[in-house]
Amino acid sequence: MPDVTDAVKMALKGNLRDFSLTQLLNLIHLARKSGTLFLEDSRIKAWLAFRDGKLAYGKYGDEDNSLAAILYNARKLNANQFRAIQERGNSINDKELGLLLVNAGYVSQQDVLASLQDYLTTIVQRLYSWMEGVFYFDGDQLPPSDKINLRINLENLIIEGARRLKEVEQLQDEIPSLDIALKFRDRPDTNVRDLRLSKEEWRVVSFINPKNSLKQIARALKMNEMEIRRVAYGLVQAGVVEMVRPEKTLPRPITPGIPNTTPQEQASLVRRIIQRIRSL
Repeated sequence: MPDVTDAVKMALKGNLRDFSLTQLLNLIHLARKSGTLFLEDSRIKAWLAFRDGKLAYGKYGDEDNSLAAILYNARKLNANQFRAIQERGNSINDKELGLLLVNAGYVSQQDVLASLQDYLTTIVQRLYSWMEGVFYFDGDQLPPSDKINLRINLENLIIEGARRLKEVEQLQDEIPSLDIALKFRDRPDTNVRDLRLSKEEWRVVSFINPKNSLKQIARALKMNEMEIRRVAYGLVQAGVVEMVRPEKTLPRPITPGIPNTTPQEQASLVRRIIQRIRSL
């Protein structure tokens, strides 16, 4: 593999299959780079802005990254306050809004900074699940001046990224191809009650069917490779499903494999699955 520092200095662009986000963050940290790192996979575009090797701002996909939206999602503003700010449109930028909210006593300066930091670190954590995509670093594109810029040290994010890389390697070893399918074992646990699943977890479980490959399920649910591998690995390790070759059928839209089960039957099938998924 070519040296990541030399390659990025020469091209300032590349593929995440060759240079991971962790390596890119380490380069930006060591070189104390200022600029913006743009990333794009088949579904989503994102960017992270840096100043002197520290994370200043970012955006993920089409999500609203305004200060008002960030504070509202962090439950620092209520619905009426958020609506009132939205009605003002673009008449005030984030820096002005932050000062206004703090002076009016609606939030504290610490609320603003902590909410922004949580938002930015969450973006980075989500980007760690990207196993493919392209990147481009533009040293002339500085952090946006109308936003509240932070100075987040990258050391802890790099450590977290290294841990995620090990997880990716393990998942790729356990499930080297997404062209396999899963089927429920004949004797799942039948003594489970009151299981609580997230919407995404149940959607994945509901598509388990020997006719549906993991690649098809991921595409239907708009999940990336790491996300579907993590769930599939949890299913297998839980001991309630097994990997099989997909049944050969004509191309067709995939459908949930167990759409009509009762809540009790759903619980008996997936209790161990979710326990394992949440332990990863």
